[in-house]
Amino acid sequence: MSLRLPALDPATLEPRTDSGYPEPYRSRVLPREKRQLGKAIGLQQFGVNLTTLPPGKESSMRHWHTREEEFVYVLEGEVVLVTDAGEQLLRAGCCAGFPPGSGDGHQLINRSDQPAVYLEVGTRDDDADEVFYPDVDMLYNPAGQRRKFTRRDGTPY
Repeated sequence: MSLRLPALDPATLEPRTDSGYPEPYRSRVLPREKRQLGKAIGLQQFGVNLTTLPPGKESSMRHWHTREEEFVYVLEGEVVLVTDAGEQLLRAGCCAGFPPGSGDGHQLINRSDQPAVYLEVGTRDDDADEVFYPDVDMLYNPAGQRRKFTRRDGTPY
């Protein structure tokens, strides 16, 4: 059976396997696969990604957003959620949410020996959103520098 929009079989989407991160951070997250479900079905106000994170990889550098909300729901496997409060193990069926402006950096790390699969849902505000990375020397969109990674001192990567 072939589905047509607004329905979609995620397996029919080519996974996104790149990262906008500069090195040395890019290699910490790749290879990972993101199937952009929301984009494929035409959603404009929020994104939905079906993400597969291999063993030993990080979802992102620990970060927080000024404008965007994020939500993750673990479908398969397990990941370690790292926040300012420490670490928590999230297994299939667990979820976590991150309101904008919290100042509490978060990331997921797959420390298991199996891939982890989870849904990422987040609002889209790329132009106004700033992203802060408390553990590494990186910012995204600092002071409205549209779609740009810089070091904390403002120099570009």
